[in-house]
Parts: sequence; C-alpha cells; structure tokens
Amino acid sequence: MYWKNKSVLILLVILLIGCTQESPTSSQKPNIIYILADDLGYGELGAYGQEIIETPNIDRLAQNGMMFSQHYAGSTVCAPTRYILMTGKHSGHAYIRGNSARPGRDVWDFEALRENPEREGNLPIPDSTVTVAEVLQTGGYQTAVVGKWGLGGPGTEGLPNDQGFDLFYGYLDQAFAHTFYPIYLWKNKERVFLDNEPVNPHIGRSSDSGNLDPEDPATYEPFHDQPDYSPALMLDEMLSFIEESGEDPFFLYYATPIPHVSLQAPQRWIDYYRDKLGEEKPYLGDQGYAPNRYPRATYAAMISYLDEQVGELIAKLEETGKYDNTLIMFSSDNGPTFNGGVDASFFNSGGPFKETRGWGKAFVHEGGIRVPMIASWPGVIEPGSKTDHLSAQWDVMPTLSDIAGVDAPDNIDGISFAPILRGDEEQQRRHTHLYWEFPASGGQQAVRLGEWKGIRKNIIRTGNMDIELYNLEEDIQEQHNIADQHPEIIEKIEGIMQKEHTPPALDNFRMEVLEEGKK
Repeated sequence: MYWKNKSVLILLVILLIGCTQESPTSSQKPNIIYILADDLGYGELGAYGQEIIETPNIDRLAQNGMMFSQHYAGSTVCAPTRYILMTGKHSGHAYIRGNSARPGRDVWDFEALRENPEREGNLPIPDSTVTVAEVLQTGGYQTAVVGKWGLGGPGTEGLPNDQGFDLFYGYLDQAFAHTFYPIYLWKNKERVFLDNEPVNPHIGRSSDSGNLDPEDPATYEPFHDQPDYSPALMLDEMLSFIEESGEDPFFLYYATPIPHVSLQAPQRWIDYYRDKLGEEKPYLGDQGYAPNRYPRATYAAMISYLDEQVGELIAKLEETGKYDNTLIMFSSDNGPTFNGGVDASFFNSGGPFKETRGWGKAFVHEGGIRVPMIASWPGVIEPGSKTDHLSAQWDVMPTLSDIAGVDAPDNIDGISFAPILRGDEEQQRRHTHLYWEFPASGGQQAVRLGEWKGIRKNIIRTGNMDIELYNLEEDIQEQHNIADQHPEIIEKIEGIMQKEHTPPALDNFRMEVLEEGKK
C-alpha cells in the first residue's frame, strides 16, 4: 500500500526495513543507471543500424548486454513520457498527458527570470504521486536525477527532491533546456548561476531572423561560443555521485537533454563531423531554435558526445569497482524531431520506420514511439542477446522494483520484464496490448495488439473517430490502411481504446469526443 502522505511513508519504510528479512541486503542489490536520451530516433545508434553517427560506447553496451527490438516510449513528447517512466502508468491513466507550461511561464525574459525563477516550470505532478525513485528508496537506494525534469517548477510540489530523489541537478523547465548554455541550472532546490550570457535560442522566430547573415560567423557565435556547456556539468555531477555513493546501492536517472534541439555541441566533435560530412547548408533558425552553421555535423556531434559520456560513466564504475554490480539501461523518450535544423532523413533516424514530420516525434506512428532500448548487467544478462519482447516505458517502474526486491504500487499498468533480462522467458508475463493517447497534434490514440497497430488521428481537430489499421509484420512503415478488411480487429481495438482511456484530471489534456463516449 502506498500512502499519499510521504512523511508517513518514509517513517514506515524506516521501521519496515529494520524488520523484514525477505528482501536482499543492500550489498546484494545492483546499482541502477537509467539513461533517457531526448528525441533520439530508433535508428540513430550503431547497434540499431546507424551508418554515419558513431556511438561505440553505447554499441558496446549492446554487445555486452541485450537489445530490445519492440520497446516503446511512454508517449510522443517529453513531459508525458517522463511522467509515465516515473509512475508506471500509461497515457490513458496518466496525470500528465502532454507538454503544458504553468500559466505565466516566460523563460526568455532573463531579467525577470533572475528575479523570479517561478516564471519557469511545466505543470507539476501532485505530491501524492508515487515515483520509481520513492519505491527504490524503500529498498535502501540512494537516488539521483540529473538532466531535464519537466514535471514541476520552482515552488511546486512536483520538485524532484519532493518526489523521491536525494539529488537533483539540471533543468526543471523543459523550455529552458532549449539552450545548452543556460544562465543557471538547479542543484536540488537552489540555482547555480553559470558564466553564460543570456541568449534566446528562439531568435529565429523573431523579426531579428531576417537580419541574420548566413556567411557571417558572428551570426552563430552568441549561440555557441559560451563557457558552460550544461551536459558537461551534468557529467561531472554524475561522476561525483557515483564516486561518493559508498557501499549502498544507487539509482541514477540521467535524463539527458541530448540530442533535443537547439543544435549545440562541443567544438571538437563538430569539427570531427565537419571533416567527415563536408560542406553543408546553414540553419538560420526559421523553424525555431538556435541558428547553426553546420547543422548536420552538430547533430551528429551531440549524439557522439552523449556516447562519450556513457563511456565515462562506465569508466567511473570500473574505477570504483561498481561496474560488475550495475544494471545500465539506455533508451529515448520518443522518436526523432522534425524541427530546429535536424535532418532526420539524412541520418535515417527512424531506421526501418518513417521519420519525417507527421511520422516521428509528436505522432503515434512507429517512428514517433518505438525507441531503442539496451540493457547491460554483467553476470546476469547474456552478452549479445536480443529480444522481441513487447514492452514499454511504463514497464520500467515494476522492472526496477522487481530487481531491487521491493513492491511496486498496485495501480500501475506496467509489467516487470526482469525475467527477460535474466533469461527466464518462461516466467515472463506478457502484455495483451499496449495503449497510447496524445491530446496534441490533432488528438491521437494508438493500440498495439499483436502484429496489429490501430491509430485514431484528428480526434480534436475534426472529431474523427475512425481507426486506421496496419499489420506491422507486413507493413512496418504503416503505409497501407487495411481497416476495411478486418472489422473484427477494429472492433477489438476500439474496445481497448474506450477501456484504457480515463478522463484526465487536467482540462489541458481533454479530448471532448472521448469524454462523450464515456457518458
């Protein structure tokens, strides 16, 4: 049973830890690192077929561990995926179902923001929320989240330190993470001011964009020639956390902002890919986000720098003698983006799936929600193994709870895939279906039912309730709608959509035509 009063819960946990004899001791429990990339496509890692961008350290994780071929993001954009990952609830039951800012947010009025940081922040999750971090704390885990939070801003009950994390370092606000050179980051509940100059990365949307000269280096310097690159600072915090963790097990959630735009990366990696890719057309910010002289080279540089960070985390684990007792998971929050200068088609970012606008991020097609997933756990996961087990990010909470020897809440949608990691297929429970809804991009629902994929689009925009149907075994790119050939499958999917949708707690996420169907 999980209590809404967290202070009561913590007191009970302390008492119970001293009494129970069934859970593994702290020294037996594995450390857990979960890395969530931001807008990384299914096909953007070498292990998943990428041929241009180099990711040797992540590929090595796959060689030493397990690759999932049918793993899905919680949602199609940042905030709901993060909520679903933290809580084990799919988007039909989630409190957060889309990206929504708190009323009055303005993160680009820097002077006002310096005076009042409460001008930033997404809609906060309630104090009653039970997160995977809180669950792991009951098992004696030290917990840290580094990177992009997106589930509550300053002065709200959604702060990471109030949601089960002993340490937080990074961005509270998703929009503020649109620059990798912010004026400050948060450490726990305090701001750490940086040496960067305040520069609005969305200048391309302003009248100033017409004055940008693509041939003038000064056009790009304010967005790139800054001293404090936020992911580098995040890496330092993570290495320190591992170093100082001692003998108790730890849970480190790295919600990296890479490779979400703006396109900004260490210069040495940009130079590397400039030499590799050659001359290219500059990006002047016409789709929003910071201008960039070498957008393809910079995008590849960002992913390779993230890969370098993975290598440094592994090196720190080895140096401290923790590697052999650490489970590392790597995934992404949704498919590749379509804006900010990203050329997803050039990199074949969706792999076997379509990745252009309408098919990747913000859409429930495979390119928008099927994501890479790698798990490495020395001595437990068979090196070089692969699985087609159908799973989603709402399965992460029960999986980590299972591994930590603690109970997950009862009211979640996830199923532990720990048996798959341990090579015990016979003990693995299976999903009968997976469900998504997204009250943006016209309003969407989707169901995965065996080889079938049902999609309903433009629910809000046009009131559409028709369902498209695709056979993913024969039509992986969802090109041939065969709904009229299989009315019995449509009927099943329609029933799942009605059953799995519950009216949202927040009006921001309502799709009125669905609520009429609940009456």
